[in-house]
Amino acid sequence: MPKVLVVEDESKIARFLELELTHEGYQVKAVGDGRSGLAQAAEWKPDVMILDLMLPGLSGIEVCRRLRQSEKELRLPILMLTAKDDISDKVMGLDMGADDYMTKPFAIEELLARMRVMLARSARGRTPPDETLSAGTLTLTPRSHEASLNGTLLSLTKKEYDLLLCLMRHAQEALTRDFLLENVWGYSYDGDNNVVDVYVRYLRNKIETIKGERYIHTIRGVGYMFRFEQE
Repeated sequence: MPKVLVVEDESKIARFLELELTHEGYQVKAVGDGRSGLAQAAEWKPDVMILDLMLPGLSGIEVCRRLRQSEKELRLPILMLTAKDDISDKVMGLDMGADDYMTKPFAIEELLARMRVMLARSARGRTPPDETLSAGTLTLTPRSHEASLNGTLLSLTKKEYDLLLCLMRHAQEALTRDFLLENVWGYSYDGDNNVVDVYVRYLRNKIETIKGERYIHTIRGVGYMFRFEQE
């Protein structure tokens, strides 16, 4: 049972998260200030931390910074929350080592999806950069920057290739559009996130050409998942 440490000074939000996460099968502990968050991270050793930006005692930014400085081997996944919808806060949080970022108010379904992504990534580690990825008749080889379907090389643009690589490296995970934007287009991208839907459509047209083979699935209210299915 994964352990989730919630560091949030707004009692209603902390209680809401505690109830929802417990219902989803997580073991949850909630504290209301930054110093307690640091102490519980060291003592309780959670699998993921949900960290508010604005906290009494120590800010979420400072908690994140100190955690990253103290870590020697295992990196604690951190999802940062804030009431501020300011790009500078987001950049600062990510620069200090946060893995993801959500602005209040948030949809619990999206928060759960992002947590699952972080936990899965933490559990298995990142795929080695040169490891060949395959599913069904689809093969992607990072070393040569090539993808093939049923033995035939695919003609993919750089962004199509990068998106496919990201999806395949996170197979079986529900990925949000924001996650794909940040990991494929970069944090500096400020265009419409509909670009993800457009490129998913491009990819589907190129890799789902063999009858009965499906690779990219839409997860309603969340985003997309790479999972090979054969009808």
